[in-house]
Amino acid sequence: MLETMAATDTDRLHEEYRTLSESCGLIDRSERGKLALTGAGAVEFLNGQVTNELADLRPGEGCYAAFLTHKGKMLGDLRILAVGDDPTGEETPKHAPDELLLDTERVALQALFDMIRRFKVGYDVELHKRTLERGLLSLIGPRSREVAADAAGIETAAIPETEHAHVSARIAGHPARLIATDTAGVDVLCNSEDLDAVRAALQQAGAHPASEQAAEIVRVERGRPRYGVDVDDTTIPQEAGLNERAVSFSKGCYVGQETVARLYYRGKPNRHLRGLRLSDPATPGEELRTCERVVGHLTSVALSPTLGPIALALVRREAEPGATVRVGEDGIAATVAELPFDL
Repeated sequence: MLETMAATDTDRLHEEYRTLSESCGLIDRSERGKLALTGAGAVEFLNGQVTNELADLRPGEGCYAAFLTHKGKMLGDLRILAVGDDPTGEETPKHAPDELLLDTERVALQALFDMIRRFKVGYDVELHKRTLERGLLSLIGPRSREVAADAAGIETAAIPETEHAHVSARIAGHPARLIATDTAGVDVLCNSEDLDAVRAALQQAGAHPASEQAAEIVRVERGRPRYGVDVDDTTIPQEAGLNERAVSFSKGCYVGQETVARLYYRGKPNRHLRGLRLSDPATPGEELRTCERVVGHLTSVALSPTLGPIALALVRREAEPGATVRVGEDGIAATVAELPFDL
C-alpha cells in the first residue's frame, strides 16, 4: 500500500515537473512577505539600505537586492518594484515611482520590517504592510506569458520579458500586476480578496496547479539560492553568487558596502554556492567531506527527473567544480558542479 502511494506521488511530481518545464504551472505563494514604501524620500532611503541601485528605477521597472549587516552578512533578499500612475490610470515610466513594492521570503520579513522602521527616521517615508492584503500567484514554464496575457485579455508582447519588469492589468475584472520572472515566468500580484477569481481565470487560460515541491526541483536545477534555506545571516552575497544579480559597485554607500566591495576587489570568498550531483538521494544538513575535512553542508536537495539526485551547498573553495566529495556518514559520492546545472 505504501509503495503504491509512493509511486503515485512520484508520478504526480513528475507530471508537475513536466508542466513547469514544458507548459505553465501555477503555484500560490501568497505567504511571502510583502511591504510597500511611499513618500518623496522612499527611493533615497531604501537606496542607502540595499545592495542594488535604485536611483534610476522608473515605474514598471524593478530589481533584486539584498540587505546586510554592517559586516556585509545577509539579513535577507528582496524584489523591489517601482510603481507609479498618471491621472488617467496608465503607468508613466518618465517620472520617479510613487510607491516601492517589496517582496521577500517570509523568514526575512521581520528583519526587513525592523530595518525600515529603525532607519527611516528623518526621511519622508511611510511603511505599509501588504502580506495579508496581497495575494501572489507564480506562473512557471515557457507558456507563462501566453497564459497571463490570455487571462488579462492583452497581447503577449504587452508583458515585459526583462526580469522584475512589470505591468498593471485586469484579470477577471480585478486589478493585478504581472511581473516578469527568470526564464519566461510571470508572477501575478493581486488583492487577497480577488485571489480565487484570479486563480480561476489563470487556470481557464491554461495554467495547471503545481506543488512547491515540483517548483523546488526547477529552482535547484537553475541554481537559484533561497534565503533561509541555502543562504542566511552568515552569508556574504558574493559567496552565494549574487553579485551580478543583486549588487551594484558604482552606487553610493549602503549598509555593509565596505565588506562587500573589499571582498570583490581585493579578496576571494572562502565559500561558493555550488551544485552537487549525488550518487544517491541525501538529506539537507548532511556534511560534505574531502578526506577528513568538512567543506560544507547540503542545503536544498531535489530528485530531478532529468538529472537524478542533486543538491545545492555553500562549499569551501578548495572543493572546485569537478571534485568528488563524500556526503554524510553513509559516504554517498557527490560531484561538485557549476551552477546552473547543465540540463
